[in-house]
Amino acid sequence: MDREIDDIRKRLKQLEHLHRIGIALGAEHDKDRLVERILIEAKVLCGADGGTLYLRTDDDHLRFAIMRNDSLRLALGGTTGRPIDLPPVPMYLDDGTKPNHGNVASYCATTQTAVNIPDAYEAEGFDFSGTKAFDERNGYRSRSFLTIPLTNQERRVIGVLQLLNAKEDARTIPFDTDVEQVVVALASQAGVALDNQMLLSSQRELMEAFIKLIAAAIDDKSPYTGGHCRRVPLLTQLLTEAVCQTKEGPYATFELNEEEWYELRIASWLHDCGKVTTPVHIMDKATKLEAICDRIETIRTRFEVCLQALEAEHWRAVAEGGDPAALDIERARRRAELNDDLAFLEKANVGGEFMTDEDRARIHRIGEQTWPTADGRRAPLLTEDEVKNLAVSRGTLTDDERVVINGHMVQTVRMLEALPFPRHLRRVPEYAGGHHEKMDGTGYPKGLFAGDMSVPARIMAIADVFEALTATDRPYKQGKTLSDTMKIMGSMKRKNHLDPDLMNIFVESGVYRRY
Repeated sequence: MDREIDDIRKRLKQLEHLHRIGIALGAEHDKDRLVERILIEAKVLCGADGGTLYLRTDDDHLRFAIMRNDSLRLALGGTTGRPIDLPPVPMYLDDGTKPNHGNVASYCATTQTAVNIPDAYEAEGFDFSGTKAFDERNGYRSRSFLTIPLTNQERRVIGVLQLLNAKEDARTIPFDTDVEQVVVALASQAGVALDNQMLLSSQRELMEAFIKLIAAAIDDKSPYTGGHCRRVPLLTQLLTEAVCQTKEGPYATFELNEEEWYELRIASWLHDCGKVTTPVHIMDKATKLEAICDRIETIRTRFEVCLQALEAEHWRAVAEGGDPAALDIERARRRAELNDDLAFLEKANVGGEFMTDEDRARIHRIGEQTWPTADGRRAPLLTEDEVKNLAVSRGTLTDDERVVINGHMVQTVRMLEALPFPRHLRRVPEYAGGHHEKMDGTGYPKGLFAGDMSVPARIMAIADVFEALTATDRPYKQGKTLSDTMKIMGSMKRKNHLDPDLMNIFVESGVYRRY
């Protein structure tokens, strides 16, 4: 009677343990920790000295994911960071159709049958030569084996759990059949939990691949913007790490957990996704007159026509009896004037940080001059649109084109807010859509103030500005030196365009040097 009561208590204790394990497995989000938990809990349930957990690969092999042996103090795979230097076990023979029944793990997987072996050295039908070689090398004796398939809800084998040498009072004994049933129940729960984790991991990998595909599409459209899309995530990560490590100031307590880091990485890769809608001839506008081609060539042609017309007028005047010496002086003056005006327009076309009012007035005066067209008319030397473009005071974009460029942020926010992000990624639109906002509310697209912006969005704003200023692959400008870049960003800090405290961390931590 007492023996029966003890057995019942033991079974209840096992069931309670199994219940706790099931809850714990369902709550685990890291695959390495999950496989480790499965193996360790299975060892505890049946008092095994060692064990191995295999995972099925896409090409139908069983890969060693984790190994443990208490007597040998062996711990490989899982969270240890120590790889298992053993080849995977093929589930099928060379032709790919016949199951591999020579290995107990592959037999278990292909037949979906649990195998309980009291003594491997006396077992028939399985090849334990590898086990025996392992024993000889390590002075060990592998005896009892319990091998159980791990299946998902679709009854597909996703792995194999193998336990070694059940122990009782320091003696190695066969695995009890009652204990086997408990471990089979654990394996059933473990298979579902592991499959769920693998599905989540696959979805995450698919999402990241799709996001990088978008960046690659922008890269193919414009290699300049594509480089920017790859570099801003790196800068964002470096600065965020520095902020997490700071021990004083307003960000002394700032930190991100694993999910928040993932959320920030996704947002940084998507921060310029709206540029897929921006016309290339505006996004990569290298000169003020560039459209499909650089229209400065058309202006050069007009000036060449003017020079030819000047030459023709000179010789006509000479033929009509004019003073050759005076006409030569006038021709030389006018030729120099035309060449100087063309050189000025070519320089103005390149763009820069600032154009004076005097220079803009000169562009208008040049535009009012005329040139002889092929049909005998006189047309303005510059069109109204050419004057408008050449008179741009900073950079190469007109106000209308800058609206189009800035519109990529509106598109970014619109695209991201339309996506049904799960709960742990719900802030991606805010992070990605806020890197052109400024602390004083003068940014775009929403004109947010500092209090409306999250810390990651402020970090990304600094990363975006630094990359844009230092980039050497833009067709419309040369990259700034580090000293010039820091002067510009220092000015933006003083004007409260960039977060002052984050800028201090950016400089003091040396993130810019590491980048």
